[in-house]
Amino acid sequence: MTAALVPEFDVTDLEASLAFYLGVLGFRVRYARPEERFVYLEREGAELMLEAASGPGRRFRTAPLGVPFGRGVNLQIRVGDARALLDAARAAGAAIILDIEDRWYRTGADEAGNRQFVVADPDGYLLRFFEDLGLRPAA
Repeated sequence: MTAALVPEFDVTDLEASLAFYLGVLGFRVRYARPEERFVYLEREGAELMLEAASGPGRRFRTAPLGVPFGRGVNLQIRVGDARALLDAARAAGAAIILDIEDRWYRTGADEAGNRQFVVADPDGYLLRFFEDLGLRPAA
């Protein structure tokens, strides 16, 4: 079954993006349409689509792409071990935008805890990976 929300990223170099998402971030290919330069990825239930920006597929753009892509958007993605993923991203030389932190967000009467960091993909899309720290009463 497909997730209720699946972002699709246009990427400048599909092979470089795949090396990053598969080799560094631990995503896997669910399926691909090579003739469209398109790949559907998954990691721990998070789903994401990549398509070569210059490929033959359909485009949904309202303006020309400009680096960094995805300005103003970051995707929050739950993982089992945020620190280990950060270590892998750092070892690969990825652009770490926000180092690991434990952050509590008020959600009404409670606070939800995230151990999180933000990394930029090769085109500048921001990915905020988080590990769930549970709930506590709001201060």
